[in-house]
Amino acid sequence: MGTVSASPALPEPAPVSLCARTPRVAAERLVGEMVPPPRFDSVRFDTYVPDPNQPSQAEAVTVLSTFAAGLGDTADTTRGKRRWFGRKPADTARATGPRGVYLDGGYGVGKTHLLASLWHATPAAPEQKAFGTFVELTNLVGALGFQQTVQTLGGHRLLCIDEFELDDPGDTVLVSSLLSRLVEAGVALAATSNTLPGKLGEGRFAAADFMREIQGLSARFRPLRIDGEDYRHRGLPEAPAPLTTEQVTRAAHATEAASLDDFPSLLAHLATVHPSRYGALTEGLRAVCFTDVGPVPDQSTALRLVVLADRLYDREIPVLASGLPFDRLFGEEMLNGGYRKKYFRAISRLTALARDAKGLLAE
Repeated sequence: MGTVSASPALPEPAPVSLCARTPRVAAERLVGEMVPPPRFDSVRFDTYVPDPNQPSQAEAVTVLSTFAAGLGDTADTTRGKRRWFGRKPADTARATGPRGVYLDGGYGVGKTHLLASLWHATPAAPEQKAFGTFVELTNLVGALGFQQTVQTLGGHRLLCIDEFELDDPGDTVLVSSLLSRLVEAGVALAATSNTLPGKLGEGRFAAADFMREIQGLSARFRPLRIDGEDYRHRGLPEAPAPLTTEQVTRAAHATEAASLDDFPSLLAHLATVHPSRYGALTEGLRAVCFTDVGPVPDQSTALRLVVLADRLYDREIPVLASGLPFDRLFGEEMLNGGYRKKYFRAISRLTALARDAKGLLAE
């Protein structure tokens, strides 16, 4: 169940099924894997291509480069912090003001690229800096416990948090408490936004709302707005049309280390796997193939699919699919609701991965 039956004419071995995987991830692995994902292994500030029509993008590169350079000043961190943000030494409270940057903007403006570039540019050993999504960070707290997580990350120079969530009050308060403790320990912070447009305005960082949501943690950050259109669609052709079930099945059998699942079964299986394990769920795969893609039935399922799309994109795993096109995964109510920014990001990333999969089709 969960995979399309192979025809005798199809090559062997048969592709794997994601529905047959139930990964378990040890706490030690969670800590060791807190580095930029494979897609962002080689990104740097000089590989980021700012849109000339969006000056905020070039400004972000300048600000973050200065921020990274400041993290190398271990002899006088207070002076370094003033240098990052151009602060004057008025008093102790001001001098110890924002200890991080918060990158806000729409999907596809390169926030993760910039966040990973900051991680790479920070002059510290890899074990002194950490990079992970908000979900991965909350799972680390669950695996290690709050105090052990503080001790584990408290010796780091930098913690980068991608896709900072503002839609789960419990997790948000937990992470805000954790980050406050880490800042007290001298850890610098950087985050990308995953704001709720219905509350904060489309792609807009609202300091007052953010302060209310996470109990004053916004004072730790300098908000950095990044404007622009989704680079994944900038000057590119329309998303590829869905394939036939036969095309997807044959490509899955012909591609080494591919998975093959019917979409409804996969959505049901995702409910049995914690989202923090979706990266492990796709480990070792070179392609993911779905048949019978259709509308996502409810919001909980939709949010799980968003996380899977993020992990596939991070790992540069191309996607082949039959059924409905990806821009019809989420209904109008979802796309007009509070989580619409996540859904549009998922559509954008799945569309990019569908383009990447073009070379897997037989001529």
